[in-house]
Order: sequence, then structure tokens, then C-alpha cells
Amino acid sequence: MSRADRVAARLGERGVDLLLVSDLVNIRYLTGFTGTNALAVVGPDTRRFMTDFRYVERAKAEVDGFDRERAPQEFAEALKDGWPDGHVRLGFEDQHMSVRQHGRLRALLPERIELVAAGGLVEAERMRKEPGEVERIRAAAALADEIYAWVRERGVVGRTEREVALALEEEMRRRGATGPSFPSIVASGPHGALPHAEPRDVEIPAGVLVTLDLGAHVDGYCSDCTRTWATGELDDDLHEIYDLVLHAQETALDAVRPGPTGREVDAVARDIIAAAGHGEHFGHGLGHGVGLEVHEGPRLARSGQDALESGNVVTVEPGVYVPGRGGVRIEDLVVVTENGRDVLSAGVKALTTVG
Repeated sequence: MSRADRVAARLGERGVDLLLVSDLVNIRYLTGFTGTNALAVVGPDTRRFMTDFRYVERAKAEVDGFDRERAPQEFAEALKDGWPDGHVRLGFEDQHMSVRQHGRLRALLPERIELVAAGGLVEAERMRKEPGEVERIRAAAALADEIYAWVRERGVVGRTEREVALALEEEMRRRGATGPSFPSIVASGPHGALPHAEPRDVEIPAGVLVTLDLGAHVDGYCSDCTRTWATGELDDDLHEIYDLVLHAQETALDAVRPGPTGREVDAVARDIIAAAGHGEHFGHGLGHGVGLEVHEGPRLARSGQDALESGNVVTVEPGVYVPGRGGVRIEDLVVVTENGRDVLSAGVKALTTVG
């Protein structure tokens, strides 16, 4: 069964006849199209794909299994016609459509076409990766591992956070990545207490913790991995925080398998950190899905209600962030298998000193 067939089979969940797909990531997932302007309509007997004149030839090469249409210059007017007879309940991706776009769409469609919010149908399919997708993510994870090894060899002390971030992203591209899957984080000393710290034009000193969070975008798919290193001798409290996060991370990894919900896996790490007195210093979720986007379902968090399934690819990334002292985050990328999990990130996690 094709991806579009599987999405079409879900339409009854929302009581819709057809789904208008407008998010470009979802369009790529369903059709293979990599351009920047397209729409698709999916239903039990409908496979419409629309793009503008710039991408007609690309669509011929990339899009199979859909009826390809060249949209008029006013792109959305492609939706005026081509609908089945009678009353049609048309689902739309409400999480990706603005109020203005919705108003424009309503004005263009025949009155017999009823618009129904139906976001998340494609994303629900994307959560469970096919073997080929897992291999692409595995390749992106392997490239991230290479970059960590490259940075360790070059060292970080005396270089600015920004310099390290720019250099590793350039090297990532040299080694085959389209680019980073998100802006890389390099945060040293007290700056590491910010979970999403931005690299600064500040030199990394000796004797502190430094957190690097990076991912590679390869063949359309993302990776995501975090390591925290020492840059010399550390105070005892920083050692203790590192050991705590590593214990929580490895224990949570062992809980990843088909069956438990994201909330249940999150609780494994969260309870360990809270018992050590650092519950208030772990404010984000344990992890998230990774695929065509670096943040997608399922979520490993207190709000994560989805049960893990074979084929899910998730991060496991507990952290402790102490204002004024620094932070530790350790993150691996993991694929859920039929009998457990396979860790895709191969880098060393024992506390490593990098000069």
C-alpha cells in the first residue's frame, strides 16, 4: 500500500471525503516532490498534484502515482475546479493554514465543497518510518557522529562558540549534508544552562562543561544528537550532574520499545532526575520524533499520549540546567524495533575531556 493509500484510508477518522495537502513536507512525503510550491489532493479514488510552471519538469521526474496539473498564474485558482459531483467534505491541514489562506480558499471553492479541519493525518503516517527512511536517518546520524569526532580532534578551548558552530556546519556540508537539520548549539560554562542557547562570540575556556547539539540533513532526512564535554578539571557538582544525566539517559533508553506511551518513557528519566533533587532543572520533554523534520511525532514528554510503535524514530535527551553553573544534555537518536530499540548515535557518552 502506498503512502497516499494509507492516508486515504485514514480519512474516515475525520469524516472527510478528500484531504487537501498544503504543507510542503507532507507533500514531499506523499509524492516525492522537492520543490517549493505545490498542492495535493488525496482521496480513495483521487490523486491530484498541482504545481506552477517553474516545477513542471521537476514534477515529471519526481512525482509518480498522481495526476499532475500545471496551476494557473494565480496558483490557488487551481482549486476552483476538478472536484467530484455533489457535496464533498474536504479536509484541510489546519495546523499549516493561516486564517487568510483559509478565507481565500473558501472564496475559491464551490459552495458544495465543505471545508473541514483535518490536520495531522499525514503526520500520523510519517511517525512510523519505512525501512528506507530509517536508513536515510541512520546515514544522517552517522554523519553527525563524524562531525563530533572531527570537532574533538580540532579542540574547542580558545575558540569562540560561534566559530566552532560555523566550522562544524561547513564541514558537515563538505561531507555530504545538505546542511544542518537545525541551527547548531555550542554553549559553554554558565551559558550551557540555556537549553537552546545560541552560539556567542565568546571564547570557550578551560575547566567548564560545553554542550554541543547538532544534526545533519541528508537526502531529505534529519539527525539530532547532543554531547556535553569537559574542557578540563571540573568541580565535583558538575561531575555529579553529568553522572546523573547519563544514568537517566541510559535508563530511559532501556525503556524504549513498542508499547509504552511517550509520557511513560519520559517519566523514567524524569523520576531519576527529580529524586536527585534536580526536577526543577529538567523543564523540557525527554525527546521527540525525527524524520523529514527534526521535530515531529511521537513526543516523549509529559503530554505524550501516543504509544511507541516499531518504526518510530525518537530522541532520548534528558538534561539538567543549573543557572550560574552550566548544563548537561546527552542525546541519542533511536529507532523503535519490533523487540526493543536500535540506537543510531554511536558517539562516546562517558564524560570526555576536550582541549
